Amino acid sequence: MIRKTLTIVILAAALGAFLYLRPFLFQKPTSPRIVDRIPTADFIGKANVLDLARETSGMMFYHKIPFRDFTSYEFLLGQGKMYGLNLQKQVYLFGNESGDWGFLLEVSDSSKIGIGIERLQKFIAISDTTINEQHVFRYKKEKMYLHYGKNYLFFYKGTNFKAHFDQITKARYKGIQAEWKTFLSKRQFRNEHLVIYSNWGKLKKIGIKTAMFAHDSDSLSFNLKSYLRKETPFYISKKENGKGFVNIENATKSIELHLDISELRKHPEDAMFKELAKIGKRFGFPFVDFLKAWDGDLSFKEGGFQNVNETYIESELDEDFNVAEVEKTREVSVLGYSVNFTSTNHTPIFISKLLKKGILTQEQENFRFLFSPLLHSSTNKKSYQFYSGQQPPKTISSNKNQIIWTVDGTRYLFSVDSLNTYEAFGSLQIPVRRIFRRNKLI
Repeated sequence: MIRKTLTIVILAAALGAFLYLRPFLFQKPTSPRIVDRIPTADFIGKANVLDLARETSGMMFYHKIPFRDFTSYEFLLGQGKMYGLNLQKQVYLFGNESGDWGFLLEVSDSSKIGIGIERLQKFIAISDTTINEQHVFRYKKEKMYLHYGKNYLFFYKGTNFKAHFDQITKARYKGIQAEWKTFLSKRQFRNEHLVIYSNWGKLKKIGIKTAMFAHDSDSLSFNLKSYLRKETPFYISKKENGKGFVNIENATKSIELHLDISELRKHPEDAMFKELAKIGKRFGFPFVDFLKAWDGDLSFKEGGFQNVNETYIESELDEDFNVAEVEKTREVSVLGYSVNFTSTNHTPIFISKLLKKGILTQEQENFRFLFSPLLHSSTNKKSYQFYSGQQPPKTISSNKNQIIWTVDGTRYLFSVDSLNTYEAFGSLQIPVRRIFRRNKLI
């Protein structure tokens, strides 16, 4: 009787366990989400293609770009629907320092993608193959790959396709990479249409824990906004009343820095300090001595030309046809070049090291920085000035922290917008007039 009762209890328990576990034993595994499939890389990002197209349309039409109709909101939306791509959702991007990159986007109807591929095959030599029992399309000449599933499309350009492909196809539900999970949880630039998050080892090496970049634009320029967060303090703050040059409109290169670096000098163990010192040593620049000598204000201008009086010796014949050397002066045009920096008691030691290393050379009472024109100098207890004109340039109160650098006719402007203990916000402005010169991207 006891044995029979025990058997009934066991059977009842087994039946109960089966009924409880049945949904878990026979349910189909949940398909991975798009975010679960994205590979990690040095740089990862997200873009809302349609909103980005709407934001840049004014710029494209203002500059009369021939292909502007193909980047419009309406055209991209129509193409997405025609070929089964859901461009109303985020596109996820990734790229590495090595130059390989790719993206992953959501598919609304995978049966339409084949039509688009057939159309592409009329223009470029796309071949198809099978990898891990998955269909892959390849443009061998440019090392481009395309693969799509029921709800996603993956594009890749580079030499490491297999590793990224395995991450895409073998992903599991809620198996999102740690870097992507961190990035997507950030609040900075949440409403921007293109955001890049850096996982780059070189930034981590100098103590940058988080680096993010966001796109903004108008009819005249691209603006790349940046956000940096350091693991340890920056040990730098902005000055409110620094001394800088009056703005020189024809300057092709300029630097305006007005910073309090007193705390930075106290922390040579800081990762950023050590890396900058290492870079300085590589180029023979005494960075540690520079920090000791510099009191936080630096102004540099290069551009335009200035007329100066130059002394020279000319041989002349006198009335008796004897050769005599005569000292004369003439007005010549030299490159506009000015440097001003606030100094400390350590500055003479720093200047002597620059002279010893040949970074600064002296010719009588004048100086030359590497390939600069010959410079006059002016010093006092608080600052040093070097300038190519006849008179030292005027200085005014300034709190700007920005760099203007012109390369091949394109003027880049980088500015530090705000700076606190652990965070820095900045922006890089690039004029689109040069980018779209002659209606071509260069």
